[in-house]
Amino acid sequence: MLIEFDDTYFMKEALKQANEAFQKDEVPVGAVVVADKTIIARAHNMTETLQDVTAHAEMLAITAAANHLGSKYLQDCVLYVTLEPCSMCACASGWAQIGKIVWGASDPKKGFTTVSKKMLHPKTNLIKGVMEKEASELLKEFFKKRR
Repeated sequence: MLIEFDDTYFMKEALKQANEAFQKDEVPVGAVVVADKTIIARAHNMTETLQDVTAHAEMLAITAAANHLGSKYLQDCVLYVTLEPCSMCACASGWAQIGKIVWGASDPKKGFTTVSKKMLHPKTNLIKGVMEKEASELLKEFFKKRR
């Protein structure tokens, strides 16, 4: 059986990370960074575990990818994340010059697109809504459980 390494494949991997966060009672956001169709970094939110407000899935994945490559620039990489990045994560993506960002659920309250896309590197490509339903349902389930 031939595996197709497309946006859905990698978003499923990010969703696995989001599920790990869910199991740890963290806001269920997961991220993977891909280079040459290979996952080089995996992360999920760890703000509660680390007591660090900056420990978002994207921030941890960007750091891990930079360490893996030995470079602060990730121009040839794709960041897959289950929730639209916040402004902090979008700015970090911009500084890392990430080539492409793919996200699942949009975040109409805290997502960077509510502020400005100018935070990103000008060459960064965006794709939104990949597996949006699955990502949204996981977030809704988490917050319903917390009420």
